[in-house]
Amino acid sequence: KGSVYALEYAPSGNALCSASFDKTLLLWSHTSDYENYNVLSGHKNAVLDCHWMDEDTVVSAGADKMVMLWDALTGQRLRKWQGHDAIVNACTVLSPYLAASAGDDGSCQVWDRRQKSPAMVLDSDFPCLALAGTSETNQLFASGIDSKITCWDLKMERKVYAMTGHTDTVTCLTLHPEQTHLLSNSMDSTLKIWDIRPFLGSSTDGTQQAKRQVKEFVGHKHNAEKGLLKCAWSPDGKMVTAGSADKMVHVWDEFSTQELYLLPGHKGCVNSVIFHPTENIISSGASDKHLFVGELS
Repeated sequence: KGSVYALEYAPSGNALCSASFDKTLLLWSHTSDYENYNVLSGHKNAVLDCHWMDEDTVVSAGADKMVMLWDALTGQRLRKWQGHDAIVNACTVLSPYLAASAGDDGSCQVWDRRQKSPAMVLDSDFPCLALAGTSETNQLFASGIDSKITCWDLKMERKVYAMTGHTDTVTCLTLHPEQTHLLSNSMDSTLKIWDIRPFLGSSTDGTQQAKRQVKEFVGHKHNAEKGLLKCAWSPDGKMVTAGSADKMVHVWDEFSTQELYLLPGHKGCVNSVIFHPTENIISSGASDKHLFVGELS
């Protein structure tokens, strides 16, 4: 009933979750021909991001300043986390117990599903639009309208380094399946890959930072709508994809940075594209309120 802002497959690939402007999250069954088997409703405004914590739990972020945790089987809300003072733009899963959220109030907040209040609050000066991280390396990457990507150390609760290179707002960050690299989508209409392995050093004078940016992909568009267009890796890390305002689904080869697929069909800005975790299938959601699922040749 509204623009689709975010998509994510469950770890097994049996279900797809979509977050929409119509304040709901819809769950679609991959095994039974994408039948809609559940609706998660409770947000008071647009749902901007969603992620699976495990096979049965979904965490979502909304424009109603809320982060919510849902049981995907029953459709019940398990947690309603109130910590942000402004729109929550993005959420990410750090471990089966920890989630993090980024908001227009400039803070990134870490949530433990066993407690009500935030486990950690990381403040910055600018609205935060995108984040990615994992508790394995205890790192959280956040970015916003200042177009820098900041790496936070979750143990020390401090900034470790920042990566510069984008010239406009970063709209999405996502980690490589092996957590060695970070993919970022930006309103400067580029998609970049950053090497985030720890041995690269993090000198403050910026000499080392030049080496962190590894690759750049071009071809997709951002427009005046300024939507938070997502980006994603394929499960083997060999392909990347990104949302685009030109109504196309773009897929690039990670190694050569060449564009592999340009898939038409949507009638509105494509906000989110995602690969299936086990099969050669791609799903896209757009502002035309439609979800497309297709097989890559």
